[in-house]
Amino acid sequence: MLLQGKVALVTGSTSGIGFAIASALAGEGARVMINGFGDPDEIVGICKALGALHDGADMSSPQDIEAMIARCTAELGAPDILVNNAGVQHVAPIADFPPNKWDQIIAINLSAAFHTTRLVVPAMREKGWGRIINTASAHSLVASPGKAAYVAAKHAVAGLTKTVALETAQDGITVNCISPGYVWTPLVEKQIPDTMAARGLTREQVMNDVLLAAQPTKRFVTVEEVAALALFLCRDEAASITGANLSMDGGWTAA
Repeated sequence: MLLQGKVALVTGSTSGIGFAIASALAGEGARVMINGFGDPDEIVGICKALGALHDGADMSSPQDIEAMIARCTAELGAPDILVNNAGVQHVAPIADFPPNKWDQIIAINLSAAFHTTRLVVPAMREKGWGRIINTASAHSLVASPGKAAYVAAKHAVAGLTKTVALETAQDGITVNCISPGYVWTPLVEKQIPDTMAARGLTREQVMNDVLLAAQPTKRFVTVEEVAALALFLCRDEAASITGANLSMDGGWTAA
């Protein structure tokens, strides 16, 4: 198997994109630690299915993050693959944006990636091999109204990716970010009825004219597509891809 003997830590991986990436890595033989919140019984089921460990670290807490990395190292080994996927969102105009929501979004979407990265790089350097993959967003390249904190965080994730890639360029470590457009996840699906009611639109109108308005393909990115790209970045054939911001947005940022 491609990743036999490798250890992977995927944050925000109890559902959606993170779960798909964790599944793909486990399927190629990696020993995986997942992270995130959710129904305890469902998380137990995920761990059994993937042969994974779960750590419920709060990604807004540097102390929790340090404890999670230490536990992963002690129980599975130091991470060879780090996927920074944890994220939250809040939408409001800048004048009405709650400061506590700003702080939360910056902490989970940006600062968490800084903390995990600084903690895993030393062991990756010792091994001479590592893969760091950050889930960014089309909003790492373009902006949307009402998303000041999210857009700021994702732009910064892209910058963090480039900086760490340069610092580790001769260490056998690659650092990249994947920037999806709208991805079809249970979270997105649950938003549709509320948007239908609020705007008086049909399901198809919400999907095509609201959610997919900026995506020329008029189709959602799938979690499997994102996971496949993440898995490719772990291959030896991807050793020269580092510092890249890889768009998967159906042409959103091509305009």
